[in-house]
Amino acid sequence: MVTNKSPRIIFMGTPEFAVASLDALVKEGYNVVAVVTAPDKPAGRGMKMNESAVKKYAVEQNIPVLQPEKLKNPAFIEELKSYNADLQIVVAFRMLPELVWNMPAMGTINVHGSLLPQYRGAAPINWAVINGEKETGVTTFKLKHEIDTGDILLQESFPIAENDTAGEVHDHMKEVGAKLLVRTVEGLVNGTLEEKPQSSIVSRQSSDTHSSLITHHSSLKHAPKIFTETCKIDFSKTTEEVHNLIRGLSPFPGAFTSFHGKMMKIYRSKKEADRDAKGGLNPDEQNIQAGETVPTEFITDGKSFLKFACNDGYVHVLELQLEGKKKMMIEDFLRGYRS
Repeated sequence: MVTNKSPRIIFMGTPEFAVASLDALVKEGYNVVAVVTAPDKPAGRGMKMNESAVKKYAVEQNIPVLQPEKLKNPAFIEELKSYNADLQIVVAFRMLPELVWNMPAMGTINVHGSLLPQYRGAAPINWAVINGEKETGVTTFKLKHEIDTGDILLQESFPIAENDTAGEVHDHMKEVGAKLLVRTVEGLVNGTLEEKPQSSIVSRQSSDTHSSLITHHSSLKHAPKIFTETCKIDFSKTTEEVHNLIRGLSPFPGAFTSFHGKMMKIYRSKKEADRDAKGGLNPDEQNIQAGETVPTEFITDGKSFLKFACNDGYVHVLELQLEGKKKMMIEDFLRGYRS
């Protein structure tokens, strides 16, 4: 591994999303002296110990790996100090205590999956898609006490297409974020970056999809953790809202409804305008308990389409997974399904 550039960097991350950023740093020759990631956990039917994506990559690159259960553990703090890092980088990791993020001389920077100050929180990609945003982006910023509120270093925006799922936005974002991180570290090393407090960002409409500033809105939108309640499809809403919820929760955790008394997760859909579509009770769905997914009207030819009535039209199911079954396209599902 080439390490011909300073500073000494500690990288903190866990999922595949973070690997792209770590790989970009390594390929640029930055001196990543250690990686901090989640402890191994048992997973699967055999409960075999599962290593994080970041750990697997670090081991391949012969980078030392730290896996603390608790970030305030004195033994971990001492081990972290022993690496004498100049800079820490956080990508898709836990919240850090101040004694950790305030440790290196150059501070700790975070790669966040939105155009801050919009969509602070745990699920920025999901909420941007659920809310029907036409663009999103990545922000690098300095960590401080309040989550996702630190001074902005760089930003990069990109469009969200009408049918993009959260998974597709995620995959594009991790590559954009990796490149932006390298530019950020270069700027910090060269002393050419100006930190911008989020409160000072001027409202403006960006005409450049690769702008270093954000397209600001009059009110802040948040990105809280996704809960089961969030995933229930309410077909009394518009086709736009239902379609956006479906793609915003695809591929995980998945938006769901009930179909012949079983949970159906919908991963891909398309809209059909029809002002006469009202939505309503279907006799086959009367067994749903109060408080569960709202019963809804559906139409199918039993061969090629299944569509659910919304407030202003229909949402066609393109890809789904019925409770107890594997994920499949609608034609395959209808070919084999018997209620």
